[in-house]
Amino acid sequence: MSVKQAYAILVVVGGTFLAAVVFFMALGKPPITMIGAMLQYSFGDAYSLSETLVKATPILFCAMATIIPARLGLISVGADGQLYMGALVAAGVMIAAHDAGLGWLLFPMVGIAAIVGGAVWGLVPAYLKARIGVHETISTLLLNYIALLMVNYVVYGPWKDTSSLGWPATISFPAEAALPTLFGTRVNLGFVIAIVIAVLAHWYLSRSRWGVELRVLRENRALGTVIGLNYGRAALLTMAVGGALAGLAGWEEASSVQGRLQPGLSLGYGLTGFLVGWLSGHNLIWAVVLSVLIGGLYSAGDALQDIARVPAASAMVLQGILFVVALSVSGWGKLRAARND
Repeated sequence: MSVKQAYAILVVVGGTFLAAVVFFMALGKPPITMIGAMLQYSFGDAYSLSETLVKATPILFCAMATIIPARLGLISVGADGQLYMGALVAAGVMIAAHDAGLGWLLFPMVGIAAIVGGAVWGLVPAYLKARIGVHETISTLLLNYIALLMVNYVVYGPWKDTSSLGWPATISFPAEAALPTLFGTRVNLGFVIAIVIAVLAHWYLSRSRWGVELRVLRENRALGTVIGLNYGRAALLTMAVGGALAGLAGWEEASSVQGRLQPGLSLGYGLTGFLVGWLSGHNLIWAVVLSVLIGGLYSAGDALQDIARVPAASAMVLQGILFVVALSVSGWGKLRAARND
């Protein structure tokens, strides 16, 4: 990390702290006490830390779903839709095979279904981009709504569990189709999988020929085409990989956190993952750290609502403050660099 990057991080942290102080004062709450309580409820004990990691897991998957296409210069905001589609296809396979007595075979079947569902939902905008030039930001955003509405349709209609007393949800995922939890907490194997994928992907994209090809195509697409690189193929592959990762988040949330497919599966994890990817500079290792920090904000918001009678949306407001401060610092740095040039 350079001196300039370290300075920028310090400015972002300091600016966010001051903005948080002003925010809590506006709510009529003692700011230092509230900030201390947020740290306590995020990382202060084993239970708080476990809840933070539960929230961080889908954020990290969605951040990776943003970062990998961004290595090609693609701006994908479709992680939420890919998450929902992964969960939808996984739930469909689970329901179809529920009474088949497949045992342990159900686990890989459902996992592969989630990967395929998310990957296909990533391939659609990639194909539109490569073939007819449709901007991926628009198409991925619209596909988010389609995936959400498809989930709502099945849980209110054909897949609704008749024993759920009117609640729109499928039957519960059996243990054979869910990611196991770890050490008696709500943290599941998905968190470990996400960390391993982030580390391996960082190493591979930094050292492999494919990583170099993506960088060349991002920085000079015309040059890449001249030397024989295929932009369309790269777009399809990066978006499919990103979608597959978001699909895993959908499976993890539906099977191991909520236990079934139901509305409100994502608490804005796709958008949060996009912002984490941007803040990390599309660095997968930094994305891990930021995902845990933002997961702590989510966890603290839930706790403060119950204990300090602070609106749960406070965590989202503070998250927004963090992103605004980071954007401001980044923009200020670019403006200074442009003036110096």
